Amino acid sequence: LDEEKAMEIISTFIALTRLVKPKEVVKKSDKKYDPITFYISTYGGSADEMFAIYDMMNQVKKDCIIETIGMGKVMSAGTLLLAAGTKGHRKIGKNCRVMLHQVSAAAIGPLFNMTTEIEAIQKLQDQYIEIMASCTSLSKRKLKSLLNERVNVYLTAEQAIEHGLADEIV
Repeated sequence: LDEEKAMEIISTFIALTRLVKPKEVVKKSDKKYDPITFYISTYGGSADEMFAIYDMMNQVKKDCIIETIGMGKVMSAGTLLLAAGTKGHRKIGKNCRVMLHQVSAAAIGPLFNMTTEIEAIQKLQDQYIEIMASCTSLSKRKLKSLLNERVNVYLTAEQAIEHGLADEIV
């Protein structure tokens, strides 16, 4: 997940909800646009790009359902995107591997620069935990515990559902 791929995904969400004529809404609970199916298979990538896509997904979910489908592998930044789909519409392949871990980064240079970078990285980590807790059935405490016990936490499709990252196996 890099800047180019994130912009491609964001542009697609915009095209599907802002450039298409909305459908007629009969009931207040109806959405203006047909559901969007977002297939996810990724080793992960940039936290900044993950948050950009997450923010766009939240904007889009006001007007349409986002069905997320995890296939093959959903790792790192991809786990938040899977969980950020519309609840009740988050699916995962039976053999999909899910992996989450702490935010990763590196800093180089004078000590005061590295201190600033560490503070920024900690804020990213806190933001990730806050959002993951709001999208899943994991409490902040449980999520912190999982992330602190191992470098990478691997989950089966069943465990992903158990933790509220997805709703059903396809």
